[in-house]
Amino acid sequence: MITRYASPFALIAGLVAISFASSQNALACASCGCSLASDWEVQGYSIEPGLKLDINFNYLDQTQYRHGTRHISPNDVPEETELEKSTRTNTTTLNLDYIFNSDWAFSLQVPWISRDHGTYGEEHDELDTSSTNSIGDIKLMGRFQGFNASHNFGIEMGIKLPTGSYEKSFRSGEGLDRGLQPGTGTTDFIAGLYYFDSFSENWGYFAQANVQTPFNSRDGYRPGTAENLNVGVRYTGFHSIIPQLQLNGRIASRDEGENADVLNSGGSMIYVSPGLTYEATKQLSTYVFVQIPLYQNLNGYQLAPTWALTVGVRYSF
Repeated sequence: MITRYASPFALIAGLVAISFASSQNALACASCGCSLASDWEVQGYSIEPGLKLDINFNYLDQTQYRHGTRHISPNDVPEETELEKSTRTNTTTLNLDYIFNSDWAFSLQVPWISRDHGTYGEEHDELDTSSTNSIGDIKLMGRFQGFNASHNFGIEMGIKLPTGSYEKSFRSGEGLDRGLQPGTGTTDFIAGLYYFDSFSENWGYFAQANVQTPFNSRDGYRPGTAENLNVGVRYTGFHSIIPQLQLNGRIASRDEGENADVLNSGGSMIYVSPGLTYEATKQLSTYVFVQIPLYQNLNGYQLAPTWALTVGVRYSF
């Protein structure tokens, strides 16, 4: 029997956004936020068969220019390099998780992406803006955690489908950058593994790693491969309130193709993510996480966030 402090944890690759997700489709994907393992406590994964519903909201505001590891002024962006003003992304994600038995489970993630973007272009003169609201790229994931009696080690694999549009435009009519589109247009392979355990009755920890890479390119664009590593601890001694602290790391390669911003995409970063889960009932819980960058090393000239917010609610049927 698995006690509460060692409750099963499973990875949903690319989260929030952010998800991950979400963040993987934004311009300069490495600067958009790291994968957040809210599913450790919040998704409520267990070995008990049944359906779980999770809805989360991620807020990401990219306003700070960075070059390598440095924070720079927009005046430092060279001519003939796009001078962006800001990118604000709100992503609402529906997560459905179904547990068949103590070993096997399946999850579906459906993101809705709202994004406002402004840029002065390569000439650094006239502001052009865009506002998009549409479904993003859906993820289908399966996982297995039947390697031991504790069910605390598992693997998962799945795909990201090209369900999000990649043909949105600026208000001027010019095509929106492929990295800013709600979808990449590609089908991606996702694979990961995870492990969790406890230090004591009230203290638990976890580690997870995953990679997402595209199978193909689409209309001159191939998103960069992203690798994520998350570790975290949590305290369950308060019963209904569960504080948690995570470190989230991400490495993303440059986007590729004639329609990609090759020079100004990809990079690496580390975030610290404090959070709280409140268990209102045995079936219902809410959560909030804040991500704060500790390290950012971005290729070229990219807009990066100074913080990100994720809130959500989970219900077990």
